Amino acid sequence: MTELVVETQSLVKRYGRVVALDGLSLAVPRGAVYGFLGRNGAGKTTAIRVLAGLARPQSGVARVFGLHPERDRLAILTRAGFVIEKMLLPSMTGNDLVRYNRSFFPSWSDAVARKYAEALEVPMNRKFRKLSHGNKTKLCLLLALAQGAELLVLDEPTLGLDPVITDQLLRVLIDDFAASGRTLLLSSHHLSEVEKIADWVGIIHNGRLLLEAQLDDIRANYARVRASGSGLPRTAPEIVTVSDTEGISEYVLRSGAEAFSAELRRQGAVILDVSPLNLSEIFLELVGKENHDAAVEVMA
Repeated sequence: MTELVVETQSLVKRYGRVVALDGLSLAVPRGAVYGFLGRNGAGKTTAIRVLAGLARPQSGVARVFGLHPERDRLAILTRAGFVIEKMLLPSMTGNDLVRYNRSFFPSWSDAVARKYAEALEVPMNRKFRKLSHGNKTKLCLLLALAQGAELLVLDEPTLGLDPVITDQLLRVLIDDFAASGRTLLLSSHHLSEVEKIADWVGIIHNGRLLLEAQLDDIRANYARVRASGSGLPRTAPEIVTVSDTEGISEYVLRSGAEAFSAELRRQGAVILDVSPLNLSEIFLELVGKENHDAAVEVMA
């Protein structure tokens, strides 16, 4: 059985009448690059705050390295780097923060801190409060990498970064961090960036997990089928959405496109097209077309 670095079971978190997490269950395997995807306000940041011990759920269970985020928060933070709120001591410079943080982490590396300060062009002599949003993100990432974290959790890390620095950051995360077998949980609504580096994907909407699977399995299984005919089926376990335009039915399927197409032919339909879907198309089908009551799908 695959070891899970991050696991949640049926997490519920409310802020007054607002339900931020609605029975959220995640499973992040060791060594995965896990893209945690959702629109703004979907519940991504709340979930990460629970994992970091910064928010307490009303019900459900969260584990990081098998530890409880509230009870074992310090033990988790010595092994995991969370880049989520960018709320470091505002009067300290980057160099001050390096000196301040090094005593807390047995695996701290000044050499790593210097390397990424240069690679990510972080102004280390400027006070944190005077940094741009993008430079605050880069400094927080630098500190997490220098601590030698086994798990890195990033909340919208490319927000406020220009394309050049974004490309540098993504290459650092893959070539220098994930390539060593460590685990990366990346929360984002920028699907194209996630698709470049992720091998696992979880899609969240309104606090609910709509899909969790390996990215290769998603690409292999999800497909669009266009067919013409009358009396064609409207519901089936494999159907995500179905729409009709001028006598043509368009199906988005989560699996079994060939078998489904063969069944349509037996019912007298003409198959016009069968095509795979990319991650952006799948995301829009699950989230962007109000298909919010779809059952959670987990592909092992």
